[in-house]
Amino acid sequence: MLTVGIDIGGTKIAGGVVDEHGTVIASTRIATPAGVPDIEHAVEEMVDELRAGHDVAAVGVAAAGFIDSARSTIYFGVNIPWRNEAIRPRLEARLGLPVAIENDANAAGWAEYQFGAGRGYRDFVMLTIGTGIGGAVVAGGELYRGGHGVAAELGHTRHIRDGLPCGCGQRGCIEQYASGRALQRIANEIADAGGIGIGLAAARTQRGRLSGATISELVLQDDPGANEALRTVASAIGETCGQLTAALDPGVFVIGGGVAQLGERLRAPIEEAYRAHVPARGFRPVADIAIAELENDAGLIGAANLARQAS
Repeated sequence: MLTVGIDIGGTKIAGGVVDEHGTVIASTRIATPAGVPDIEHAVEEMVDELRAGHDVAAVGVAAAGFIDSARSTIYFGVNIPWRNEAIRPRLEARLGLPVAIENDANAAGWAEYQFGAGRGYRDFVMLTIGTGIGGAVVAGGELYRGGHGVAAELGHTRHIRDGLPCGCGQRGCIEQYASGRALQRIANEIADAGGIGIGLAAARTQRGRLSGATISELVLQDDPGANEALRTVASAIGETCGQLTAALDPGVFVIGGGVAQLGERLRAPIEEAYRAHVPARGFRPVADIAIAELENDAGLIGAANLARQAS
């Protein structure tokens, strides 16, 4: 049975036809429109395009937002203006197919659990490090959604008391200190300070700004300022993993999202910080730290798989 997975992010919508093994056999991608009605229309057009040459049984949608326990209404979005949007019934009416709605990080985590870096573990946590920070928790082999459907919003756990304001309405969330946007802010601060930031400053002058791709390029060139920015972010992630261990005791933390493309250069300092902040350090088992394997397709693969299970 084939299903379609749609991954709605803050800047792009990715879609694909996915088989039961998690293989994407057809795909498409567009920029995310500004308004909710335009997003729904774009999803309809993408699904129509994808199912034109394939017999599709259901559609899974991964959305960046807080989703109710019925997996039908998106309560709130930080980077997309979802506000109590009854997405599932509207999309089912548009498409004439069963639709499953899931938080985008949950969907990506489920894909990694089923087909990627989380295979072989029963208890699993994923952190997706992109524009913001998403999270997913699998407990005892089941995706954990919580009492109201909005569990695992791990990017909105507090890292700094009374810290930087966050789009969720709180202050000091880890998202403000360890996301892709945070990496850019920290890199700019290092560039402004001079010293080890000279390479970052030169790149900023040459290219007009310090994009995530530029910072990653400099990290791979062993630029000291870029490496320091990455270590700052990685240390915050590792500390958060230590705190999460106290509550969840997973077998593995899987790190995904765009920043995770730096691979071992990100993983190693996360593990170092994690081991320094895990409770009862030295007297208990600790989780493995792994980099996600499915990269940009994880959200749509997970959404498609969850739609298959629900149909």
